[in-house]
Amino acid sequence: MKGETMIKVHAAMELKPEAIDSLRPLVAELVSATVQEKGCHNYNFCEQNDKPGAFAIIETWEDQASLDEHMQSEHFTRLIPEISAFVTGEIVITVFNVLI
Repeated sequence: MKGETMIKVHAAMELKPEAIDSLRPLVAELVSATVQEKGCHNYNFCEQNDKPGAFAIIETWEDQASLDEHMQSEHFTRLIPEISAFVTGEIVITVFNVLI
């Protein structure tokens, strides 16, 4: 859409080591549902190469409206609290406007 800015989100978190196997189906469901949403360009769950236990959800959205809709979706509002139970500390969310 002309005049609107694409959005990139980086949600960093550290997870309890014993939680990865329990977490995997929740994250798989979240990713599978989210990539089908209107305005979602990509949505990936990643582990940091040099820091075991450090993960991030890295996502790209067509615009802020698409991201806002995602954050109100049934799967997001149901699964994020379940995923958060496995997180140690805070989830650090950084939102970027894509310039180029």
